[in-house]
Amino acid sequence: MADKKVALVIGAGDATGGAIARRFARDGYVAAVVRRNAEKLEPLVKQIEGEGGAARAFGIDARQEEQMVGLVETIEREIGTLEVAVFNIGANVRFGIRETTARVYYKVWEMACFSGFLMGREAAKVMVPRGRGTILFTGATASIRGRDGYSAFSGAKHALRALAQSMARELGPQGIHVAHTVIDGAIDTEWIRSNFPERYKAKEQDGILNPDHIAEHYWLLHRQPRDTWTHELDLRPWSESW
Repeated sequence: MADKKVALVIGAGDATGGAIARRFARDGYVAAVVRRNAEKLEPLVKQIEGEGGAARAFGIDARQEEQMVGLVETIEREIGTLEVAVFNIGANVRFGIRETTARVYYKVWEMACFSGFLMGREAAKVMVPRGRGTILFTGATASIRGRDGYSAFSGAKHALRALAQSMARELGPQGIHVAHTVIDGAIDTEWIRSNFPERYKAKEQDGILNPDHIAEHYWLLHRQPRDTWTHELDLRPWSESW
């Protein structure tokens, strides 16, 4: 096994996940980045490498147990030591309760919660024997408050938050830092810019979240000494009502 530190990012999209991967790569971690379609990760990998970092892309369906087991085994065998595991899958959809099919509800739960469980479990298996590691889960406003029309998303994100709490209590005494972030507000993404142009204008007054700033907090969570570990961190623009 190569003597390298690895930061795994499940859901390494074009905004927050990609920013997190770049942030860890800047400090010498190999960014193991995951999406279902590995080809979509090529620009991110090239960007990381262009900045002097190292990255490896994986086309993985995080809902599939055997694929997640194989992913962590491959990382440990071929790349290095898994030091950080970040779960960053969203699955934000809106349906009225009468229009929410069983398939939609189950699929959202699989994406936003079950796959987080699989990542957390597999990361814990390799981290606990070493007595160190960081596992980070990306939450949302829906993690703590269920809005109308978001029964599936809120249910999944509430469950992910409970998973993080349970894991933190179990794994903290074994040296593993488990933290959950509440991202409360619009993030500076192409989707927000294209679909909510009026809201996007708030960027001019720092009214939406910058992915690079979010990533910096993930790095700081990982670097916290264990006498001052944060379990839950909420991040929101100054203008967000809460």
